[in-house]
Amino acid sequence: MQISKFSDYAFRALIYLANNTDKLCTVEELAEKLETSPHHMKKVIHKLASTDFIISLKGRTGGLRLGLSPEEINLGEVLTFTEENLNLFECFSNSNCPMVAGGCKLKSISHAALSKFINEFSAYTLADII
Repeated sequence: MQISKFSDYAFRALIYLANNTDKLCTVEELAEKLETSPHHMKKVIHKLASTDFIISLKGRTGGLRLGLSPEEINLGEVLTFTEENLNLFECFSNSNCPMVAGGCKLKSISHAALSKFINEFSAYTLADII
């Protein structure tokens, strides 16, 4: 399994903001420091700003900062919020899989594995990784 670049950038942005609580940060600063394009970072920040994870302050003196303390930001919640598709196999989203009738257990096994993966992330907060 591989996490999307979107989630990777979201985690890195949260880590950067947690390590720079003494100032407001900009999208451009995040993109430069995290070595990604400003366009991609804008998308990530826009999505994160729709939650309590970060606060985006508008205007000339605006910027970005964490909206919650690092102890309150659960990594499992970030992962499930930022990943658009956690379907490991096509049968996750296709209930008409012809193999199900034959007793295929792939869907239930992979679903259990994915749950364990998410639960492992959920055991940690942003504070645990900064």
